[in-house]
Amino acid sequence: MGRHPFRLFVRFLWLGWVILSGMLALAWFLRARKCEETDSRIAWMQWMSRRFLAVLHCQVEVSGTVPLSGLIACNHLGYVDILVLGSVCPAIFVAKSDVVKWPVFGWLASRAGTIFVSRDTPAKVAAQLRKMEQPLRDERPVILFPEGTSSDGSRVLPFRSSLMESAIMTGVSVTPSAIGYDLQGEGDVGTELAYWGDLVFVPHLINLLSKRSIKARLSFGQSRKPMPDRKQEVRVLHQEVSSLHQSIFS
Repeated sequence: MGRHPFRLFVRFLWLGWVILSGMLALAWFLRARKCEETDSRIAWMQWMSRRFLAVLHCQVEVSGTVPLSGLIACNHLGYVDILVLGSVCPAIFVAKSDVVKWPVFGWLASRAGTIFVSRDTPAKVAAQLRKMEQPLRDERPVILFPEGTSSDGSRVLPFRSSLMESAIMTGVSVTPSAIGYDLQGEGDVGTELAYWGDLVFVPHLINLLSKRSIKARLSFGQSRKPMPDRKQEVRVLHQEVSSLHQSIFS
């Protein structure tokens, strides 16, 4: 923090303005736009994601075709993933319920219409996951992190098969995707950008704001119909995401 005090000061002011103006803008998106509330929230989420990335000086490099509908499955390093994917693909997110408690990003996710899934109450998971079915049938993209948690990004963790049930039930297309980052020589992605394990949000965000710039690499694979069996689906999907993940760093 002491190395870049002016940079941090400016970015904190900028972040505050993004949050304050974003609160006011949400009401405009919901009232002024002539579309359904869900689409207004999705549009607001994309607008806000791009503004947050500007504060972080994060440049996004995309390869592959961004899907316009269906389920998008991506590996997960932390909250920056939501901003990167949200800036590129107007979609509804599925996230663990813990995200609601995160400062700033919990507020952003909840108002963007995110579907939250609780890991602490397994009895509720099935009902929570069924909320994915309607937006999928309405041909709205739904973004899911099938690892069920975040990691340091060095590999793709095993996928949870229960998270794929809605895609199989609705028969919508499934698109694998992978994300990776480069801190431009200012630190290690796994310990300074990825948000996982016992890391604490506020110190993590402060450190991230001190970085000069970030490059995000986002890769989309081929869209396809889901396998009829969810365990078979997660095996195939994990291979696809892992292959994309490796290509990012090759």
